[in-house]
Amino acid sequence: MSENIVSVNNLSVSFDYQENFLSKKQKIKAVNNINIKIKKGSFFGLVGESGSGKTTLGRAILGANKISQGNVIFHDDERDYDLTTITSREMKDYRKKAQLIFQDPYAALSPRMTVRDIIAEPLEVMKITNSRQETDEKVREIASKCRLNLEHLRRYPHAFSGGQRQRISIARALVSNPKFIVADESVAALDVSIQADILNLLKQLQNELNLTYLFISHDLSVVAHVCDIVAVMYLGHIVEMAPSRKLFSNPKHPYTKALLSSIPSIDPENKSKAIELEGEIPSAMNPPSGCVFRTRCPHASADGKEVNVEMGLVEVEPDHLVDRCGVNCG
Repeated sequence: MSENIVSVNNLSVSFDYQENFLSKKQKIKAVNNINIKIKKGSFFGLVGESGSGKTTLGRAILGANKISQGNVIFHDDERDYDLTTITSREMKDYRKKAQLIFQDPYAALSPRMTVRDIIAEPLEVMKITNSRQETDEKVREIASKCRLNLEHLRRYPHAFSGGQRQRISIARALVSNPKFIVADESVAALDVSIQADILNLLKQLQNELNLTYLFISHDLSVVAHVCDIVAVMYLGHIVEMAPSRKLFSNPKHPYTKALLSSIPSIDPENKSKAIELEGEIPSAMNPPSGCVFRTRCPHASADGKEVNVEMGLVEVEPDHLVDRCGVNCG
């Protein structure tokens, strides 16, 4: 049996873009040659700026985005699912095992459905239960685990706060008893105190239900608190990946160093300044050749050696992987 629940091998995801009906179609490569393995029971963090491809990667792993190149293998206890060759019947099975928690709890819930119907919908669509009584039992069980009171089930989403709505979203994602959860910026829209409550709930549910998370975020302090392994994305590439403690204590890639330096500190004695990166993140429609970070890298050479560098991770320390260009300039 594989110790990994998800294996991503040379994964690329491209989209067609056409400015208007007279212009030619262009390819936007949102994710480029990604290789990661997510261990069962882990809390895997994925960080990076907006537009770096984090959500696209998460959706590709769930089968929501079409894979252009490479493959994604989901290792179940009973069988493996290859998302490049998966059939429609197998996809229905896979949906029960891998679920998504959305970023915005306000937009993710239908205002015309009661909380009971929202949580019960996956059970009915996937035909997991055979009777309304069985459905109600499962809804009450997962609602209790997500700290929702039974009287909440009769209400509509507008009657709840942001934190309560996110707990409803979590209950809906977990009611089908999945093994793998993609949490896409699932605490970004919440207050700091509510964020802590939701993160503690996710950790508690992980232990109770033996879950594995892919936690997508741009908040590095949150990632440092909950994640076991962290991967840093930039313009569709993973530039560094390591256990959380290693990454935060000893970052290797200049982009990772710049991200970590931007974390605000409440310590008045901490006088460290944030590393400023010049310019904006380039467009995925026209990425830089060679090292994609070279246009903003403070260590880029004057002779432009990074133009012909091939992107790819190399192991610089045990379990600590860094892009080969970042090894030289980090």
